[in-house]
Amino acid sequence: MTLSYRACQRCVSVGCLLVMAATLFVFILITLAYFYNCDGKLRFASYYGDHMVLQMSPEKALLWGYGPEGAQVTVFLSGPVQQTTSPATVTKGIWQVTLDPVEAGGPYNVTATAQNSTATLTDVLFGDVWLCGGQSNMYFKTSQIFNASEELALAAKYPHIRTFMAALNQSETELIDLIQVSLPWSVPTTNVAEFSAVCWLFGRYMYDNLKYPIGLVESCWGGTPVEAWSSSRALRQCGLEKTKRGPEINSVLWNAMIHPMLNMTIKGALWYQGEKNADYHQNKYNCSFPAMIDDWRMAFHQGSGGQTALDFPFGFVQLSTNIKGSTDEGFPNIRWHQTADAGFVPNTRMKKTFMAVALDLPDETSPYGTIHPRDKQDVAYRLTLGARAVAYNEKDVPFLGPFPHQILSTRLYLNITYDQTVYVTQSKDIFEICCSRNQAPCGPQSPWVPAGIMQWDQTTVQLSTSLCPATDEVAALRYAWRDWPCDFKACPIYSASRILPAPPFIINRPPTTGNVWKNY
Repeated sequence: MTLSYRACQRCVSVGCLLVMAATLFVFILITLAYFYNCDGKLRFASYYGDHMVLQMSPEKALLWGYGPEGAQVTVFLSGPVQQTTSPATVTKGIWQVTLDPVEAGGPYNVTATAQNSTATLTDVLFGDVWLCGGQSNMYFKTSQIFNASEELALAAKYPHIRTFMAALNQSETELIDLIQVSLPWSVPTTNVAEFSAVCWLFGRYMYDNLKYPIGLVESCWGGTPVEAWSSSRALRQCGLEKTKRGPEINSVLWNAMIHPMLNMTIKGALWYQGEKNADYHQNKYNCSFPAMIDDWRMAFHQGSGGQTALDFPFGFVQLSTNIKGSTDEGFPNIRWHQTADAGFVPNTRMKKTFMAVALDLPDETSPYGTIHPRDKQDVAYRLTLGARAVAYNEKDVPFLGPFPHQILSTRLYLNITYDQTVYVTQSKDIFEICCSRNQAPCGPQSPWVPAGIMQWDQTTVQLSTSLCPATDEVAALRYAWRDWPCDFKACPIYSASRILPAPPFIINRPPTTGNVWKNY
């Protein structure tokens, strides 16, 4: 059972809703209609439905909906285990209960009763619920990926993965429920074709590992900046004011597509976004993205009555590629800012996060534009490794690509010692050095010259500094600092398994460390 947008139209002007659906006035009316439950019927909120997945133990699933004012609502859980909640009073049209923890499994029926009314959800499973957000590369459909027909043929073999998609809507005020649902909770069939490929593939790979139900909630919109998905609280931390129109306005997608779901207990979130911010508040992204993560964590924790973890795991995809041969540094800068300028996650600013590096997965012939690579399988697999290590605390799961541990600088070469065994191929220009007489910090406008790979061993790579003028010293080093740094899976530095590419980095030489740059 779900709350229909049209069900409440009788309580407000139908003509106004049709003619002025995008205005603040109508959004306020819709919010009030939901809040006071205009028809007084007992029902669940919009994102509860048949075939759904509720968050399993140790967390508790929160359920809420609408009913007659003052009525006492009791929820019954029937299935492998039985539960009956204490009665909850309908206040201002809303009721809310929290179940006791339920182990993974099902199916269950969940029945809400009040007076002489009942509302029932059938075929409900308990497992882990993951929210998938972002812009067009998260919205990218499973039907559009490489080998889509093979992937879609597998969908029916995963009946314990369930999918849900919020419809594209925006609001200038925070809503308590979704305006519309694009895909109600569903058992995977042909409907997977329209669902987010990254989200679906992540769920499928995780199910292969976990062997219990997975719920996937898609809420994303192409071409949108992080500001649209952030609350005004989060944006104030970064000094961002309202600008732009449509789905680029600050907080309009947070208001309509995230805030309504805060009462849902979730395991974690996945995020694929940043392309839009390559030319929109680019220099603020190292603040706005971590601030959004922190704010979502706080809001979901509070909205679920403390059931969603205050530090729930947050995984994201580092930007892939856009324009081959481009010298624009928008994508490289955003990739760096996605890590809060650390180069890797988790780090001290972005705890309990994990990242899939994707700069080595370009797609020059994508019919959807080169900004939309079709290989989402590798992206999802790399996210899965991060989730297993960070969200599920699996030991000995490699999920980080190689990162410099120490750099030794001489007149003739730089010697990089990595934090793990590396697989290396030759490159003349993917490493670049900035040469300076006074060792001032180097930035985008500084003179950068190639530093070719001279030799390597299991953990070290030696670079030539011959292009530095004799009067200068190496003041900074950067790696893969371009929009399209390499061909498909052909960057020069990978983990020993050749699965995890080294992430891009830029490191300025510390002024007081001599020839040895101590890093992390």
